Amino acid sequence: MSDDLTRLPASTLREYIAARKVSPLELMKAVLARADKLQPILNCFITLAPEEALKAARDAEDAVMHGKPLGLLHGIPYSAKDLVNTSGVRTTFGSRLYEDNVPKEDAVATARMKQAGAILFGKTTTPEFGHKALTDAPLFGRTRNAWSAERTSGGSSGGAAVAVAAGIGPIGIATDGGGSTRIPAAANGLVGLKQTLGTIPHSQAPDAFGNYTYVTPMTRTMMDTALMLQAMAGPHPCDPWSIGFVPQDYVAAARPDGDLKGKKILFSLTLGNAAVAKGVRTAFEQALSRLRTLGAELVELTEPAPDMEAAWKIINHTTWRARFDDMIRRDGERMSPSLVRQVAMAMEWTGADYQRAMFQRAEIFRLVQRWFEDVDFLVTPTLSRTALPIDQDLFEPINIDGVEVGELRRNWFPYTMAFNITGHPALTLCCGHDSDGLPIGLQIVGRFRDDASVLRAAALYEASEGWLARWPDL
Repeated sequence: MSDDLTRLPASTLREYIAARKVSPLELMKAVLARADKLQPILNCFITLAPEEALKAARDAEDAVMHGKPLGLLHGIPYSAKDLVNTSGVRTTFGSRLYEDNVPKEDAVATARMKQAGAILFGKTTTPEFGHKALTDAPLFGRTRNAWSAERTSGGSSGGAAVAVAAGIGPIGIATDGGGSTRIPAAANGLVGLKQTLGTIPHSQAPDAFGNYTYVTPMTRTMMDTALMLQAMAGPHPCDPWSIGFVPQDYVAAARPDGDLKGKKILFSLTLGNAAVAKGVRTAFEQALSRLRTLGAELVELTEPAPDMEAAWKIINHTTWRARFDDMIRRDGERMSPSLVRQVAMAMEWTGADYQRAMFQRAEIFRLVQRWFEDVDFLVTPTLSRTALPIDQDLFEPINIDGVEVGELRRNWFPYTMAFNITGHPALTLCCGHDSDGLPIGLQIVGRFRDDASVLRAAALYEASEGWLARWPDL
């Protein structure tokens, strides 16, 4: 029964808990047992918190048995990426320098999950301070892909993705600064949403006004994403982008009712990228055909895409320099060499370079806004190929269909970074598998602050496919 429990989505579990068909304590015990079993293989957790989780599960069960009001996610186990503050539970940021750090306060997102009745059971792996799309760090080592031990989990929310993909917990909190939710979600066959800027308040963003990073849901299903978004969304004084924001009914939006008739979709296989794997191309074309069958009108993007990675890189790396330069001067030998090297790259950029990149950020935002004057969605692949080899180096070129195509960031996930800096909602979900059985992701981008429409389109697509019946062979 425990394996059956760990394969159920949160949307089903919450109904079973409310109906007293599933015990929150029984569910948590099953989740923790699966975590103990798979952690030595997958290495997707930095910290597990069984004592705290079991106590909270007992309290959740008591509330059910006494007929108390239940929250949206009452009794549902969840994990949180180890960049996100959790009160009383160790939060290391994947860094040796914070190995014993225990926050006194929750991040706004984790506080809201707690208010909704969800129960934290562990902190998932991240490269140090979430600095790359490969999940490894001196503190804990490498995290393996749920579908293949020879492949990377992606990153930087690799642990969050693998924990959900492996059925260790139904849902998890991730973060996304350039694709860090969508990359591992695509590499592990999951739903990964980077919502509109300000939808979920980001209480840990150092630059609240120039922010391009997001605290996000990581799930297997569209409805579970909607439930997490409903729990975490809404204004908060800590985040200026959230002030005045009115959440939509995300749960209603994620019901796959109706079709896409009357909707126009702009699509691009490359979005300025040079190379795309044959398997990704085939899956993308099939996904477009499915969207067309659902009633959507498809229009190909023909105008050249600007170099979005260049602006993102300057904004991102100079932010890291401001955050980590002093830290590196003191303790650089204890930090990830790949983080140290990227901070050093930012030394050549001036304040004027940063401001010009911010000007370009505004230009890209206005370009995307112009696209959405005529269409409802933009659809692209999420990654140019499936999960990279487990020993892939951040600075070495990647291989696509046997051809060396160039450095990792620009050539593996050119589709994701733009929407961090524009703020538009962007979601990935599985649209197939390659010849090795590895998942392929489809990215759906929507209008600013219309996350509900993105959820609806993705839910309709999800319902038209059968990928949810497929699980990794662990």
